[in-house]
Amino acid sequence: MLDLYNVKKTFNLGTINEKQALSGIDFYLKEGDFVTVIGGNGAGKSTMLNAIAGVWPIDEGSISIEGVNVTALPEHKRAKYIGRVFQDPMMGTAADMGIEENLALAIRRGKSRTLRWGITKEERERFHEDLKILGLGLEDRMTSKVGLLSGGQRQALTLLMATIQKPKLLLLDEHTAALDPKTAANVLELSDKIVAEHNLTTMMITHNMSDAIHHGNRIIMMNQGKIILDISGEEKKKLTKADLLQKFSEVAGVSEETDEILLS
Repeated sequence: MLDLYNVKKTFNLGTINEKQALSGIDFYLKEGDFVTVIGGNGAGKSTMLNAIAGVWPIDEGSISIEGVNVTALPEHKRAKYIGRVFQDPMMGTAADMGIEENLALAIRRGKSRTLRWGITKEERERFHEDLKILGLGLEDRMTSKVGLLSGGQRQALTLLMATIQKPKLLLLDEHTAALDPKTAANVLELSDKIVAEHNLTTMMITHNMSDAIHHGNRIIMMNQGKIILDISGEEKKKLTKADLLQKFSEVAGVSEETDEILLS
């Protein structure tokens, strides 16, 4: 479903601030894979996600989604393949528009636009049923402005918007980092439910080792623009935080005390 081959990205090339963010990434996801991505600040996690989404062009390599080479496609042309939930609950929605209007925008993503705008009766009925899944009572507030929602409600709505068309690839960009622990746990539970229900191929970036271990069927760890660990199957199911720190320590060649600070 996703294939990255020898992907490289350097920022501020030729200046004193030159930084190689991705150092020849080779990575693939099979259909239905749910991979969590962990690593310290500057490891390359967000750079890889943004490269996949088309936020910026890569310097070398190729990116394919379901066999389609999207390397040269700009961000807006990749929208029909990708659903994305950002770290900031304020992103991904239009605050001055109603809940049903935001869902209408999402369901039309990647489709040709016409002068006709109105939300159909069928769409409104579908939105009502889809919102029920969130368990937040938003199905009874469909005309409410999204800007009036709490951070957790807004992030749950963004998750629904990102998956309403069943994207080829779902990108979760530290989507619970700005939420309080209880709300974050609820949004993660909802994420698991939606991913499983639609068998979505998913990539989730997180700084939380416990979340990385307990969600998904595969975990990768990045360091200095490279993937240094890739764990799946039974090995991942048995993985503990201590195991993860030890493995990182062995591969990256740094002390576990430092790792805990980097990855907590």
